[in-house]
Amino acid sequence: MSNSSSPVQPGSSIMQSIQSIALEALHQASGAKFGPFAGFNMPIQYGLGLKAEHLHTRQKAGLFDVSHMGQLRVTARNGEGPTLRKGLEAALPVDFEGWPSGQQRYSLLLNDQGGIEDDLMLVWRPGPAPEVRMVVNAGNRQADLARLQALAPELLFEWVDAALLALQGPDAEAVLCALDARAASPRFMESIELSLDGARCFATRSGYTGEDGYEISVPSVAADRVARKLLADNRVALVGLGARDTLRLEAGLPLHGQDIAPSVTPVEAGLLFGIAPSRRPGGVKAGGYPGATSVDQQLAKGPARRLLAFSSQAPVPVRAHSLVVLEDDSVVGEVTSGTVSPSLGL
Repeated sequence: MSNSSSPVQPGSSIMQSIQSIALEALHQASGAKFGPFAGFNMPIQYGLGLKAEHLHTRQKAGLFDVSHMGQLRVTARNGEGPTLRKGLEAALPVDFEGWPSGQQRYSLLLNDQGGIEDDLMLVWRPGPAPEVRMVVNAGNRQADLARLQALAPELLFEWVDAALLALQGPDAEAVLCALDARAASPRFMESIELSLDGARCFATRSGYTGEDGYEISVPSVAADRVARKLLADNRVALVGLGARDTLRLEAGLPLHGQDIAPSVTPVEAGLLFGIAPSRRPGGVKAGGYPGATSVDQQLAKGPARRLLAFSSQAPVPVRAHSLVVLEDDSVVGEVTSGTVSPSLGL
């Protein structure tokens, strides 16, 4: 890895005010409409408009600047892989046994009640200097770091000085391979180092749209150059936060702070795949992570509520916090996220 990083001190302030993301000048020049999100000034949409950006991603390739997300490099203070694995297994419901080098996995940072403080993406990178690459949600950066540092003081957490670009859509592989043919090699949830216009980048084959694609960590000094190189391909268009929301909802992907939260457990949210099978009841490493007792009890008894998806024929979108009411006027639920579906014409 060539991206630089800086140690995070306990109690450090991450977001004192609205921050700019890496490519703000490019977004402004591209006619972006901005709005605040998780402490950052984010491009909501561009001249194409939300529906066209959404459909362009489904049909060709959309480029998203998601640099508001927190990127961490995690290592053991003593530099040893076993210490790193043990520390993260105490903090998260993961299991590094048999975890292939470079593979990405989804995990959950839970509180003592089993509630979801954040959902995370992890990449295990063993070798002479073993590390884990971690992506956390923008609005949870400060809280996540404080929690992780308290749970695993033997580990060092460092911010990675890099932008995060998501290239998503059926043409994403062909577009990226035009810059580095090695982009074709990773399968879903695998990682690779690429050279993009001379910049050494770290990419995972993953995303938040339901499409094939990549999330690319680009050194901050090269972010504008790499983004413009990608946009020079006529199959690629900039896509804002608005279409990112409609795309992820069509794919049934939850958003922390809306669909999942510290008051919602993995059992209620249907996110048990974020807990390694070996950490569940009966597994060889069962329990041993924050909230395990509560999660195990819910698994045994069944949850009193569940996160579900549904579509509506209403002429306007069903918005968050709307009540779900049956014909007999009984309230059976509350909407957590709701929007239009450009792909389905709803």
